[in-house]
Amino acid sequence: MAKLTLVPTPIGNLKDITIRALEVLQEADLILAEDTRTSRVLLNHHQISTRLESYHMHNEHKVLARYIEQMESGCLLYTSDAADDLLCV
Repeated sequence: MAKLTLVPTPIGNLKDITIRALEVLQEADLILAEDTRTSRVLLNHHQISTRLESYHMHNEHKVLARYIEQMESGCLLYTSDAADDLLCV
């Protein structure tokens, strides 16, 4: 079953994240991030080693089909440090 989880990440303090968000970050097969630099800092801080790749408006036309295919066989997770861009977590 295809699954995509949306996770807003803290803008300031790295501890301002829910336990549930940390769990899904760790359980995902792949994390897509609009900014891998800030997401990597968060993941390293919480000792999460899930694979991280870039996905944003400037590369979506190149990689979207691959990520849809990958989502059909596993759990994809998208992180955003712009909480107003996300609908849920």
